[in-house]
Amino acid sequence: MNTLTLDRPVTDGLVEAPFSGLPDEVVAQAEYIMKNDDAAASSSASSSNDEKNALDKNITAKWLLKFALPTIASSVAMTAFGMVDGIFAARIISPQALAVVNLVFPMVTFVMAVGFMLATGGMALVSKQLGEGKGAAARANFTMLALITLGVSVVLSAIGILFPNLVLSILGVDASLHALATEYMQPLLIVFPAAIVGFYLNQFFIAAGKPTLAMVASLAGGLVNISLNFLLIAHLQMGLRGAALATGLGYTVPAIIGAVYFARNRQGSLYFVKPTWNWSVFVKSATNGASEMVTMLAMSITAVVMNNILVRLVGYEGVAAAGIMFVGQGLLVGILMGYSSGIAPIISFNYGALNRERLQQIFRLSLVIIAIASALAIVAGWFLASPLTVVYVPRSTEIYRMAVNAFRIGLIGFLFTGFNMFASTLFTALNNGKVSALLSFFRTLVFILLMLSLLPGIMGLDGVWYALPAAELLALGTSIWFVAKRRRHYGYA
Repeated sequence: MNTLTLDRPVTDGLVEAPFSGLPDEVVAQAEYIMKNDDAAASSSASSSNDEKNALDKNITAKWLLKFALPTIASSVAMTAFGMVDGIFAARIISPQALAVVNLVFPMVTFVMAVGFMLATGGMALVSKQLGEGKGAAARANFTMLALITLGVSVVLSAIGILFPNLVLSILGVDASLHALATEYMQPLLIVFPAAIVGFYLNQFFIAAGKPTLAMVASLAGGLVNISLNFLLIAHLQMGLRGAALATGLGYTVPAIIGAVYFARNRQGSLYFVKPTWNWSVFVKSATNGASEMVTMLAMSITAVVMNNILVRLVGYEGVAAAGIMFVGQGLLVGILMGYSSGIAPIISFNYGALNRERLQQIFRLSLVIIAIASALAIVAGWFLASPLTVVYVPRSTEIYRMAVNAFRIGLIGFLFTGFNMFASTLFTALNNGKVSALLSFFRTLVFILLMLSLLPGIMGLDGVWYALPAAELLALGTSIWFVAKRRRHYGYA
């Protein structure tokens, strides 16, 4: 494998001058590798050969898409399965139940943010260590972060269980919907630890070179969710409590599959071992994955703000319409997000292997793939807006009219969304959590809140819908600036 192209000659195993354009930490790492004698290098290559097979491939558009496809399918499937609660709530229980699902969902996003942070940040770190041939350290860190994820999720769930009224007040749930919201929230909080650990382990299927297994685990969880919704809501008439139990138990399936796989499979690159409690690794993973956590926390905050604006403008019908719009567009966003997340371990691996040529190929091909996927998503979204909405509510309702209008206005943002997601994921994969977090912070919080504070006062209800694509446009400028500024430092362009 051609891992590094030297700009200067090598004498006695040492580089005469630093590599042109490479950061100091990469130069130091390269010099360390070259100073090792042939026997050590041979031993390292032999011990890590199995680990590198999955991610150590020549870069082509076909291979990137093939590798990312299970993650894309998993992301889209999980969004589709997530629609089930809303459909059963709206069609079998009541439109108010659909509004409750959307009001409580920011709490779900908030708790899941911890899992996203450690999963994405840890995956970038562990994948980089695999690329460096440090398999033992990668496995120890993977196990340690899994245990920390479990512990933190238990604490967060306990807080929600102990202080439900405070949580519902923050979410903007008033007295008229308080009982329904409590009924839906409590079962979710009980199963959250398993759900968060399941997401963590599912992400590491990708780092282990098993993206198909991640897809299978997600699909299995989704099918459990659908089956239990049908049983608990349609047949046993358990209402929103049944919807919450179905969702929570569906989320536990990837946790069970992941725990069994990583405990029993000792032949792959990743599996559970005795953890090494290296807190600097935890801090690095948390920092590196901060962008994903920022994204999800910001989504929670902006959802609460948007819900309150909609209640003030048009009542809970507006909240229901927004929920339908977000879930419908989530199917399309899942394609873009799934691609970026799916190839992140490949970026991290080649960054750890010091292979700038492959980083450049990944970067160029990804821009083309995202541009094509975004255009297709816009066209598909325009035609799917009506049929997706009518699954929830009849065409004769005001909720239907608002949701279709919101869906089509929001499609403008797809001109920019894919590139913004890729930029943030790129820096996470390169272990630069600070830049990734800044991009996510401005995209999902600052710019959206700015637009929500301005446009509804000018345009009314449509201003709420236009706030999202306007924020994506502002975020694109920020993404372009950071990507251009850091291109020589990391060598991806």
